[in-house]
Amino acid sequence: MTASDTGGVVPALTVADLVAAIPGLAETGIAVDAVSYRTHPGASLTLGDLTDVAEAIRQSTDSGATGVVITQGTDTIEETAYLLHLLHPGSQPVVVTGAMRNPTLAGPDGPANLLAAITVAASPTARERGVLVVMADEIHAADRVRKTHSTSTGAFTSPTGGPVGYLVEGQPRFVSPAPPRHVLPAPVHRPRIGLYTATLGDDGTSLPAIAAQLDGLVIAGFGVGHVPDTWVATLTALAQTIPVVLASRTGAGPVLTSTYGFPGSERDLTNRGLIPAGFLDPYKARLLLHLTLAAGATTHEAAQAFRATANPDEPWPWPTPATTMPRT
Repeated sequence: MTASDTGGVVPALTVADLVAAIPGLAETGIAVDAVSYRTHPGASLTLGDLTDVAEAIRQSTDSGATGVVITQGTDTIEETAYLLHLLHPGSQPVVVTGAMRNPTLAGPDGPANLLAAITVAASPTARERGVLVVMADEIHAADRVRKTHSTSTGAFTSPTGGPVGYLVEGQPRFVSPAPPRHVLPAPVHRPRIGLYTATLGDDGTSLPAIAAQLDGLVIAGFGVGHVPDTWVATLTALAQTIPVVLASRTGAGPVLTSTYGFPGSERDLTNRGLIPAGFLDPYKARLLLHLTLAAGATTHEAAQAFRATANPDEPWPWPTPATTMPRT
């Protein structure tokens, strides 16, 4: 983003412009092949755009790239990173980054974030970790990172578990082991997945009309996964026709399955066929449900995918593709 003639900042810089603005890149010895793929604000990206990016990543890694860096507007980084994570089978790291302060402001953070992202993507220590988000010298896992502030340069955090690593004196240092990888087949359908958030006093009368247009639904419930009791009959009926996933609107911590027992509690809803999202927040639960259904999954297979993301002992419904390069 940079200044426009009509006021405000708009997507105008090429990736060559961004790379040219990075101080110290030449001293790293890292060769960068810079490609301007599309020029859209983060808010205007589509799932189709991102599946195309996933294919471009595959082509790059098959051609010998050590790693890949994606730059984009920060509005949707937390979603972009997780979607690409679910579609990236390679051992090469993919790092998503952006900037909270555009170049027209004092102290823009874009060049530093991009240098850090390139450094991580080139590092052998980042291999086998799938997609990472690097912002403000912190390294975040794609399935946990969230944008938690509208303007702060420290906007990206991982409320559940914290960062998996940091840039220390210009080099990545990981503090958590690489978790099991879950990779989905390429989409063959374009399902319509909705997200509906529980709010105080909502009686749920609009749910049937909304769900009638959908192939799957994510409910962002209160607390550990609760909804008003007036929703129960509707959600019970919906869960018989489409996959309905129960997440927490809090943004951190898990959805429970067996603690509370009142109508509309997590235990009541899972007994009625709703699928618990585990530690996934509603936005990431929506993407996992979308990609499972896009790959042709049944409701049972989609539920198994959510169980596997919550518990590493649970089997993943699809074979894990062989990585394209051995670990070094």
